[in-house]
Amino acid sequence: MSEREFRLENEYYYNRSGPKRWIWSHVIRYPLLPLLVLITAVINNFAYSYVQVFIGRAFDVITAPDWVPRALFLAAVGAFASTATQGLMGLARDYSNEFIAQRLERDTRDELYLSLLGKSQTFHGKQRIGDIMARATNDVRTLNIMFSPGIKLVLDGFMGIVAPIILIGTMKPALLLMPGLFLIVFVITVWDYARQLNPVSEALREQFGTMNAGLAEAVSGIEVVKGSAQERQEVGKFVQDAFSYRNYFVRQGIIQARYLPMLMFGIFRAMGLFHALWLWRSGGLTLGQVVTYIGLFGVLRFPTFVSLFAFNLTQLGIASARRILEMLNAETNLDENEAGHSHPIQGRVTFEQVSFSYNGRSDAAPVLQNISFTVEPGQTVAIVGQTGSGKTTLTRLINRIFDADNGRVLIDGVDVRDWSLASLRSQISTIEQDIFLFSMTIADNIAFGCAGASREAIEQAAKEAQAHDFILGFSEGYETEVGERGVMLSGGQRQRLAIARAFLTNPRILILDDSTSAIDSATEDQIQQAMRRISQQRTTFLITHRLSQIRWADHILVLNHGKIVDQGTHEELLARSKAYQRIFARYD
Repeated sequence: MSEREFRLENEYYYNRSGPKRWIWSHVIRYPLLPLLVLITAVINNFAYSYVQVFIGRAFDVITAPDWVPRALFLAAVGAFASTATQGLMGLARDYSNEFIAQRLERDTRDELYLSLLGKSQTFHGKQRIGDIMARATNDVRTLNIMFSPGIKLVLDGFMGIVAPIILIGTMKPALLLMPGLFLIVFVITVWDYARQLNPVSEALREQFGTMNAGLAEAVSGIEVVKGSAQERQEVGKFVQDAFSYRNYFVRQGIIQARYLPMLMFGIFRAMGLFHALWLWRSGGLTLGQVVTYIGLFGVLRFPTFVSLFAFNLTQLGIASARRILEMLNAETNLDENEAGHSHPIQGRVTFEQVSFSYNGRSDAAPVLQNISFTVEPGQTVAIVGQTGSGKTTLTRLINRIFDADNGRVLIDGVDVRDWSLASLRSQISTIEQDIFLFSMTIADNIAFGCAGASREAIEQAAKEAQAHDFILGFSEGYETEVGERGVMLSGGQRQRLAIARAFLTNPRILILDDSTSAIDSATEDQIQQAMRRISQQRTTFLITHRLSQIRWADHILVLNHGKIVDQGTHEELLARSKAYQRIFARYD
C-alpha cells in the first residue's frame, strides 16, 4: 500500500483526531487482542482478590468452636484455584498485550517510513535528520513501552481497584467508607499528577529530538567541524542540549517525588482497620471478614504504586504519538499519481511559463521565473549561468523532485503531474556533483535502481564509466563495502560509480549536473566518449563549466537570476549574447 492510499484509508485518524485516537486506530486492527487483554485482566484481578476472600473464610473456619476440616480444605482449594487462575490469565494477558505492543511499533515504523519516502523534497529540505531519526526510532519505541508495560499496568491498576471494591461492597456495604474516601483522594491526586506531568513529557520528547538532531549534524559534518577547529564549540552546544534534557528529567522526578497517593493509602488503610475492628467489636463482622477486608484493602496498594510510573509511560507514549502524527500529517505537496501515464518516454521536454519558489508562496522570492523552452527527443541541452541562477532547480522540476508553482512542465506533451511518479522517475537518471552512495557493496550501488541486474551488466556499465579498473584494484573487487555515503572512495571514484549506475538504468532522459567535476582530464575524456554514446537517442540536460561539454550540446540555455536571458547554439550565443560571452570568457 502506498503512502497516499494509506492516508486515504485512514483520513479520519490523520486529519481529525489527536494522538489517542490515532493510537486506537492501530490497536483495533487486531480487534480480538484488546478484547482478550480486557477479559483476562478482569479475570486475573478478580481471581487475585478472591484469594483474600478464601483466606478470610479459612479464619472463620479455624476460629469456630466446632470447625470442620472439610470446610478448611475447601477454602484452601479455593485459594489455590484462584491463584492458579490468576497465573494463567496473567500469562494470556501479557502475551496479548505484548503482541499488540510489538505490532503497534512495527506498523508505526512502517507507516512513518512509507510516509517519509512519499514526502516532497521541499519537506525534507526543512527537516533536521537527527529529529527525524529520533521520531523514527526512540518515539516509535516509546509507543511499544507505553503498551507493554504501560497500558498493561494502567488496566491492571484500574481492575485492581474495581475488583476489591466490588467484593468489599458485597461483603459489607458499610466497609466501603474508607476505600471510597481513598478513591476520591486518589482520583484527584492522579488527575493533578497527570496535568503536571503531561507538558514535561512533551518537552522531554521535543528536547530529545533537538539533542539528537544536533549530534547527527555534528557527526555528519565532522570534517567541517575539525577543519574549522570548532570541536569545543560543538561540544558546548551538545552539553547545553544535554543539560536541558537532564533538567526536564529532574522536573519529571520532582513531580513524581511529590506523588501523594502512597502516603494517602497508608493513612486510609490504617483508618479502615480501625473501622473494621469497631464493626467486629459491635458484632457487625466476623474475624474472617475483618481479615478479608484488610486483605482486599491491601490489594489497592498495587494500583496506587504502579500509577506512579504507569501514567508516566502513557504520557510519554502519547507525547511520542503526537510527534509521530505531526510528521505523518505534514503536507507532502506531492501526488504520486499511481494511475497516471506510464508508457515509455520518448524524450520531448517542454517548459511553459514555469515559475518556482522553494516555499511555494507567490509572494516569496522566485528561484525560476517564466521559463519556457522545448527540447526534442535525443537532443543535448547545456544549461549555463552564474551560481544561484537556478540551473539545478530547473532540472529537478523534470523528475518532480519539486513541482512548479505556476506554468507546466511537459514530457512528450503530458504534464509531469499527470505521469505516474514511479514510471516517470524510473526513466530519468540524474548524476550530480555531490554523489550519494549507500553503505553497501560497489556492485549493489551500481545496481541501485535496477533490481536484478546481472553481474555482467554491472561490470559493463562500470567499464563504460571508466570505473572497472579501480574497482578491481580493491581486494574484494565489486563486493567492496564503500562505507556510509561512500566515505571509503575518492570524489572521482564516487562520480564514476554514479555514472555507471546511470548507464545501467538505461534512462530516456539523462541529467548531468557537473557530474565530472572531481575527475581528472584524461579520465574525463574517456568518460565523455562513453557519455556521448549513451546520450544518443536520449534527451540529455547538461549543467557544467567544462567548455568541451558545452560545445557539443545541441542547444544552450543561458540563465540569470532565475530567468532565461538567451538560448541557442554555441556559435549563435557567442555571436550575439553578452551574458553568454561573459560566462564563456570566465570559463575560458
